[in-house]
This record gives sequence, C-alpha cells and structure tokens, in this order.
Amino acid sequence: MSDSQNRNEDWDRQVLEKLVFSTLQEQRRTRQWGVFFKSITFIWLFILLFFGLGWFEDSSMSISGKHTALVDLRGVISPDSISSAENITAGLQQAFKDAKTQGVILRINSPGGSPVQAGYINDEIRRLRAEYPEIPLYAVVEDICASGGYYVAVAADKIYVDKASIIGSIGVLINGFGFTKAMEKLGIERRLITAGESKAFLDPFSPNNREQEEYAKKMLGDIHEQFIQVVQQGRGERLKEKPEIFSGKVWTGQKSVELGLADGMGSAEYVAREIIKAEHIVDYTTREGVAERLAKRFGGVLAETLSGLGTSAGFH
Repeated sequence: MSDSQNRNEDWDRQVLEKLVFSTLQEQRRTRQWGVFFKSITFIWLFILLFFGLGWFEDSSMSISGKHTALVDLRGVISPDSISSAENITAGLQQAFKDAKTQGVILRINSPGGSPVQAGYINDEIRRLRAEYPEIPLYAVVEDICASGGYYVAVAADKIYVDKASIIGSIGVLINGFGFTKAMEKLGIERRLITAGESKAFLDPFSPNNREQEEYAKKMLGDIHEQFIQVVQQGRGERLKEKPEIFSGKVWTGQKSVELGLADGMGSAEYVAREIIKAEHIVDYTTREGVAERLAKRFGGVLAETLSGLGTSAGFH
C-alpha cells in the first residue's frame, strides 16, 4: 500500500472520528439543555402551584404595628374541615396572644355543621374573652350565618351583618334516607344482626321504627334547648321575645337586626376601621396543608356524596 493511500485512509478515519465525536457532543448538549428546560418548567409550575394554592401566604407577619386580627370561618363546621374547632380556635388563640391586636374579627360564612364543633368554638371564644377582657371580638357575617354558624357567632361581643345576609336557623335536625321499598322492588334481602335492641338506630335499610323516631325527636329537643340557652346567654336583652326566633326560620341581615339577632350593618373592613379603630387587618386564619388541599380538590365531591347516603345529625 502506497503512502498516499495510507494518508487518505488516515484522513478518512480522522474525519469519521470527528463526525462521531461531534454527533456525541451534540447529543450530550441536547440532553443537557433538555434537562435544563425540564427543570426550569418544573420549578416554574411548582412556584405557580404554591402561589395558586396560597401556601406562601402568611399575612400575620406582614404588619408589625397595632392591628385588627381576622379569623375566617367558612363552610361546614366539622372535625375534618378547614372550619373545624381545632383550626378556628388555633387561629383565635394566636390572634388574642398578639400584644398588638386591638380587636378580633371572626368573619363567618357558614350554613352550620356539627353541634359539638360549634360548641367547642363558642366555649373557646368565651374563655379567650375572659382571659383578654381588653380585646373585643366581633362576628362579621358575609352571605350566611345559620345554625352552627350562628351558635358560634353569639359568643361575640357584637354581630355585624350585610342587609342581604342570611341569619338564624336556630334548630337541629337529623337527616337520612329509607331504602326499604327500593330493596323490595330489587329483591334485596336485608340481613342485620345486632346485640342490643337499639343498636340499629334509624338504620336506613330497615323499616321505620316509631319508638326510635320518638327517641330521636327527644334527643333533638334536648340539643335544641341547649342551642336556645346559648343564644339567650349570648344575646341577652338584645334578643326580642318572639317564639319564632327559635323555630328554625332564617331572616335577612336587616330583619335580624330588628329581632336582636344581630347588632348592625358592616363588613370586616368597616368594623376594623370604625369600631376597633385599627384599620390594618392581619389574617390569623389557620390554612390547610398540602395534603388537605389536594384531598379536598380530588376527593371532596366523592366523600360528600358518600356521606350523604348515611344518617347525620347537626346544625344545618
């Protein structure tokens, strides 16, 4: 083989090696840029998710001076909701403990819920008011403050509403379904074994039991009487002596002021500015964690649907 042929082969090999090397480098750069852009996209989406769900909110640290403290009570009052007694009382405790708090607003937008949870919140408000007598607490109603929501509100020094707010529903109920006729049509046989004659109390798959129904009414009557006493204790002489107040009816905010169920008209901003005289509002509301938010978004509808098939008692 001649020297010229050898040089040509070496040149071809060098060119081929350079091409392969360049190709590998280009692939490596492409992968690196791909990883880079994917990382940037992930970080950007992560930031949007956090801000979108409000996980970076911490307004309690935004104002260092004297202020009005705010705690939101929204939705159904129940042990597993954001408006559980644990969450609401935690927010109230932090609000009262702050030495720069001039007054507390409990902003309510709730149709009611658990009598026990509402009772816990009412009791804690009274305890905090006794421990911090110089700090007033006002309930401010947005769209609705009914049943358990109103049970909570009456612990406040005063209640402020909008003229179109819905107030009242001082009553108690048990709701459920009966499936016996549907089971007969479908040929479904109910097989229930109990120890204790009342163990299957108000079972929706068994025929209605008059004795159990009367017992349930008596139990509801006892809880209703507790509700009435709490309202009378909270509202005192401001409450008009009309039996219909405790009938379970609801009224507009304007009518509720006439009946003594509320004290006046005003938003949270109005109460902070004109009543407490501390215009700056700091939010002490306990926020949901990541797990709770995701569970509520993806499983809330299903859970509520399933729970609605059973029997429940409460301030609704």
